[in-house]
Amino acid sequence: MSVEAVRQQPSVLGDDLRRLFALTWTLATTDFKLRFYGSALGYAWTLVRPFALFGVLYVVFAEILKLGEGVKNFPEYILLSMTLFQFFRAIVDLDLLSLVARENLLRKMRFPRLVIPMAVTLGALFELGLTMTAVAIFLLLSGVYPTWSWLELVPIVVLLTLLATGVGLLLSVLYVRFRDMAPIWEVVGQMLFYATPVIYVATLVPANLREWYMLNPIAVLLSQMRRAVIDADAPSAADLIGGQARLLIPLAVILGLFALGVWAFSREAPKVAENL
Repeated sequence: MSVEAVRQQPSVLGDDLRRLFALTWTLATTDFKLRFYGSALGYAWTLVRPFALFGVLYVVFAEILKLGEGVKNFPEYILLSMTLFQFFRAIVDLDLLSLVARENLLRKMRFPRLVIPMAVTLGALFELGLTMTAVAIFLLLSGVYPTWSWLELVPIVVLLTLLATGVGLLLSVLYVRFRDMAPIWEVVGQMLFYATPVIYVATLVPANLREWYMLNPIAVLLSQMRRAVIDADAPSAADLIGGQARLLIPLAVILGLFALGVWAFSREAPKVAENL
């Protein structure tokens, strides 16, 4: 290989990455705008579902079942944990169907297949940004004020995005071959909702089961979110799981699922159009 060719390689790679990002951005923004096209309330609809569901869950689980007794800022915790969990579900749910939904596009055009699921992730981040703005206002009105620990939300969202994207990539290529993946994921997603501290806090889990329960990566992220944003006196994820060293297990699960999803998608992407 000539010296000139070596010099040109970074430029070619950079051009490919810019093209990938440009296509992803265009598809994500277009889908996001079309979702609310012709709607009187427009982007306000992104807030209707989380706040409406929050109201129902709070009445049932906090006021009737009294799960929040003795838990500081429990309504605020439910709202924020539910927002983050719905963000996770939105990425996985839409990624699962994304390749089949874009069948016509995949058959007619040649472009990096990764653009489709990445546009789903980017669109979910757009929606999360709008929702989190409203949630932050709700927290302020409720007397929960920002501190430096709120910055922990950034790595929490990053890790949650990696986990959701990895699972979504894996399910998207499996769904092309096996349409049973949709109902299977629907059941697994519901089980995961109740096995994750969304409508209750992790400290309600019996102590003898808590360390095993906290191997759920989403439980770790939501528990750390509680300490960072909702209640500085709440136990950290490390306290609940039995030490900082054990946090490496859910971290390995997140990175492992992301790597598996990327590998499976890269392996199957060239054959997606043929299998649809």
